[in-house]
Amino acid sequence: MIVNDITAGIGIPLGLGMALAQNGQALSHFAGLPLDERQRIIDKTHGIESKKEMKSFVNNLSKSWNVL
Repeated sequence: MIVNDITAGIGIPLGLGMALAQNGQALSHFAGLPLDERQRIIDKTHGIESKKEMKSFVNNLSKSWNVL
């Protein structure tokens, strides 16, 4: 299952997973990151409180990764 491969046991917040699922390029890039980098991104999402804010967070990540 792709979610298990991406999280590799670190646990991914549902909102982040949903936002990544809606941005295939960001999802692929996130999946290729080392575990410590994935965990840092996950840690940054703990203060996000809305779907819109999470989608914006992922889209901004995508821009910084130049995957859009």
